[in-house]
Amino acid sequence: MAQTARPPETTTMASTNEEPKQPPPETPQSLWLRRAVIASFWAVVAFLGLPVWWRTTAIYRAELPLQDMMSWANAQVGTPVKAAFTPLTSTQECKLVFPLHIAVEAPLPSHDVHHLLEATQNALNDLNSFPAHQLRLAFAEPPPPANASQQVIVDGTGPAKEDDTAALSVRLIPVETGATPRSRLQPYSTNLDVYFSPNQIPLQSSTSSPLATYIAGELHQLYAQEQAQLANLISDASYRSRSASPDVAAQLQRQSARAFKYAPTYHLTFSLFTPTSTPSAWDIDAALRQYMRPILESFSGISNFTIDTQVQLYAGFSPSIRQPEYDDNAKAWTIYKEDVSGFINAAEWPLSPSIGQGPTINFALYVPDEGQAPLLVQGSRDNSWLIPQWGGVMILNPQSRDPTLTKEALVPAMQVFSTQLTSLLGLPQTPASLPLRISTLIRVHAASLIFSSSSTLGALAQVYQKMPTIPVPDSVAKSVDLSLAHLNQACESLREGRFQDALENARTANGEAEKAFFERSMVGQVYFPDEHKVAVYLPLLGPVAVPLVMAALKEVKAGIAALKGR
Repeated sequence: MAQTARPPETTTMASTNEEPKQPPPETPQSLWLRRAVIASFWAVVAFLGLPVWWRTTAIYRAELPLQDMMSWANAQVGTPVKAAFTPLTSTQECKLVFPLHIAVEAPLPSHDVHHLLEATQNALNDLNSFPAHQLRLAFAEPPPPANASQQVIVDGTGPAKEDDTAALSVRLIPVETGATPRSRLQPYSTNLDVYFSPNQIPLQSSTSSPLATYIAGELHQLYAQEQAQLANLISDASYRSRSASPDVAAQLQRQSARAFKYAPTYHLTFSLFTPTSTPSAWDIDAALRQYMRPILESFSGISNFTIDTQVQLYAGFSPSIRQPEYDDNAKAWTIYKEDVSGFINAAEWPLSPSIGQGPTINFALYVPDEGQAPLLVQGSRDNSWLIPQWGGVMILNPQSRDPTLTKEALVPAMQVFSTQLTSLLGLPQTPASLPLRISTLIRVHAASLIFSSSSTLGALAQVYQKMPTIPVPDSVAKSVDLSLAHLNQACESLREGRFQDALENARTANGEAEKAFFERSMVGQVYFPDEHKVAVYLPLLGPVAVPLVMAALKEVKAGIAALKGR
């Protein structure tokens, strides 16, 4: 039987001790070729990919005058010392001043008038504790008949100024009877009549007189509330601690709480509500033309107004308040005063706050059902109330139940609504002259708009510095430049006593500042942080970057090993 040959053991041992086969050595040409390929990929990334990515994803940021913006925002408003009428540069702080030129007409010789003006001016300076508000007296000759609206003001310290507009005209009228001195302020003009006796004219040798002291006291009293309001606006604590009484401060607080924020345009809505089908119409157009248009024309230099009207039938008042109760003593139906806050039925009455351009001021006239008439509000004399920063409400009990409310029947409502409108627009309650109160409102709004636009520019500068990833288009830079230019003009107009021009420039500056701050492209990027960008780019660039980085590291490691092997 044949046996199978067994291989020698030496052969098995030799096969197990053999080393694994190595790849053939890489030629220098293939080595440099691989390195050139890797380098080419990195070159494409570095010189083409990164520039294209940087260019296509770069955020454009227009240059803003940050120094001027922060200078306006951080300006400490006060009273300039001597250079009150120096031109205002872009980097100079705006020191708000309110020089009011007061023209004095007196049938006296020139030297007596100048002496009286000097004594009155000295008395005014002693009374005034708010230097930013300056009353400057000047002799005014009677206006010529051809142009009665202009006055030539002759100041004792300088030549005649034909372009100045007097904020107030003081007319000295000599009288022989009655208590003197006494005064009378015209309710619909800027004239203050002062009656005096000829023997009250100050002598040349005297530095003061009862007449000069009286005129100074009357002028100071006329502008006391305006001074307190401006001091409160510019945060002059020194004036408030010396002069502002708690009653004046409380009055200013109430006035600020109920008035609307200033706007270039207001929308007025007059609404007639009745729980039945009568009255179904009202002669509102004629009533507005006769009773409301004069007031709106008086405010035309401050804001514009648009008006619409509506009639809502079968409109019951809010069911959340107590129903009217019959009062036997008053022989009328009454509602409690504490319920008037819920009288408006906001769920069913069409009173939209955004009907027109600008804030909407609502005026609601409610005519009760004949079965609940007359309807009165306990403790209210005119049967009406004002809702702060919303509008006014009045309950009207007409004498007859005609289908149409005539213009005569609407007279009480128009009188109430006109008073409520002036309160909602922030018109001061004193002095008694309407033009003087409107001029006060012009100065207050001009100052408040300067502060508002300065604050907005400062906030925009902070956003620009703290958030470098938001885009800033050229339109923002243009709006900022316009706002700064109009701010400079507004401040200069205030210094020169041109308050209407100051209000117009301040209004434009505030509008441009808000337009720049609320730019849509900027607001959208504020809520897109950098973490979102990482989350977007990482899944795209990760798979591409890992092979390139690993290949580069491998070649670097091989090169270091080759250098050590030498």
